[in-house]
Amino acid sequence: MILLARHGETPYNAERRFQGQGDVALNARGLEQARELAQLAVQEPLAALYASPIRRARETAEIVAEAVGLEPRFDPRFAETDVGDWQDLLFDDVEREHPDLWAAWQAGGAWRFPGGESLAEQQERVIAGLVDVTQRGELPALVVCHRGSIRVALCHTRNEGLEAFQQIAIPNGALIRL
Repeated sequence: MILLARHGETPYNAERRFQGQGDVALNARGLEQARELAQLAVQEPLAALYASPIRRARETAEIVAEAVGLEPRFDPRFAETDVGDWQDLLFDDVEREHPDLWAAWQAGGAWRFPGGESLAEQQERVIAGLVDVTQRGELPALVVCHRGSIRVALCHTRNEGLEAFQQIAIPNGALIRL
């Protein structure tokens, strides 16, 4: 079994800002969410802990690691989507200034961020990472990553297609069983 966890909240999450692969730290609420996640994780018989190397996931994984007694293994395949030109922009600004692109992003599917990666490319790398975790045989494993990474994994495992991407709610600090 593999469990996926979303990192704790960052200032960008609170501001509704695209952070993509930017190294944004957890805020105070995010640190508390990471501690709460750690308390959930200690109830699982975890054999391995993996994480995205992006700062917010790394910070969350380190808090979880201390509680569960496992050393996190950082894998860039679990990183958030490369949002390209939208990096650091507010959601509301993108929606107002680029309504057609915003609508396409909300529809999911074959979406590609301007100057960034497509959801299909992200899904391919995330699934490859999850296959490797499974093949290593150290299960159950926890992967601390990002909302987009969890969404593309769930679209795949639920066989829903990437059109379901935006319909999947993943709050900060959430723990999801694949």
